[in-house]
Amino acid sequence: MRRRILATAAAATGILALSACSGGGGGAGGMDSRGPITIWYSNNDAEIAWGEQMVEAWNSANPDQQVTAQEIPAGSSSEEVIGAAITAGNAPCLIFNTSPAAVPGFQRQGGLVNLLEFPDGEQYITDRSGDLADQYRSDDGGFYQLPWKSNPVMIFYNKDLFAQAGLDAENPKLSTYDDFLSTARTLTSAGVAPYAINPAPTSEFFQSWFDFYPLYAAQTGGTQLVEDGQATFDDANGEAVADLWRTVYSEQLAGNEQYQGDAFADGQAAMAIVGPWAISVYEGKVNWGSVPVPTENGTAADDTWTFSDAKNVGLFTACENKGTAWDVLKFATSEEQDGIWLEETGQMPLRQNLTDTYADYFAANPAYAQFGDQAARTVEVPNVPNSVEIWQAFRDGYSQAVIFGEGDVKTFLSDAKTRIDQLAAGN
Repeated sequence: MRRRILATAAAATGILALSACSGGGGGAGGMDSRGPITIWYSNNDAEIAWGEQMVEAWNSANPDQQVTAQEIPAGSSSEEVIGAAITAGNAPCLIFNTSPAAVPGFQRQGGLVNLLEFPDGEQYITDRSGDLADQYRSDDGGFYQLPWKSNPVMIFYNKDLFAQAGLDAENPKLSTYDDFLSTARTLTSAGVAPYAINPAPTSEFFQSWFDFYPLYAAQTGGTQLVEDGQATFDDANGEAVADLWRTVYSEQLAGNEQYQGDAFADGQAAMAIVGPWAISVYEGKVNWGSVPVPTENGTAADDTWTFSDAKNVGLFTACENKGTAWDVLKFATSEEQDGIWLEETGQMPLRQNLTDTYADYFAANPAYAQFGDQAARTVEVPNVPNSVEIWQAFRDGYSQAVIFGEGDVKTFLSDAKTRIDQLAAGN
């Protein structure tokens, strides 16, 4: 059974240096101050379209509290841009592109408002997101991010390549580790693609979110990499997941050199671990199906957990009109706006009873229904000190022992736990 926890966060490129600074915009403006505000949102077309209509709807109804919106400024990463804005004291009021991973660093900078400072903050967040909201609390019990939207990852598979390999393309055997390996071996031996699956084998800290972590979440029924200040993965479950991937690489069912492009779209791999964003990307390019990630002995689809791949909304301390910002944040995450978001982007609002609330949408868009159901069982990265360093330490050991087969899995897990326990303690 999944253990409820206080916190979660993932990290992002460049945040280490920025989070070392404790500067920021301070407490500009009061919590109930109202007036014009500025917001940033992501720079992809679907999210821009949603953002533009949301702002137009708000502005037409609130002429004295106008919202000015723009895409997040260009930079080496969104997190570096946001961290620099906090340091300079000119962050916007709201950013609809806040990585949960980056929240501990932004919080340390003094850049984020604890949303529980609003009288209805706790109730609004927990009423909207239900139990999943607990993963987004910080260690002081506050919410420095509003849980917004997720892209629960599953296995996409190429039905045409499965059929060419003589496999059942409508009901593939992928639920257990033995079945997954058998299917992968059949795909490669049939020569339908160079690899059965080909997650990025590169060393960036976040890459484990798309190979080890989804399967670990499923295998454990929803356990995070770190809970209660201690690494959780140095056990039979972590070993089973790591051993599976080591077998995949040792038998060359996946490549250990980076592929320049989209291996799944290009037919270089018959499977991929992706979220619902991929539906529109692969439309007309791949005849795909989707199934939950496997567990060692198989788990029913409606009981399988996975990684959330979420992005949230931060309200920043530099904001002068925090009262308006909070009202806009609630408006933007209302049932109506969440429905428009779903229609525009196909990404899942972090809202309880999602599939019931938007039953008509999922009935009309059955390809998304499986992801809507999966969104209720997602695991975030832990919201702990040294988040980036924790994931980098894990990735370094994983790359050596699992991807490149140097050393043994048990030693990797033990050594990684020792180092990650130190980092999670702030050392």
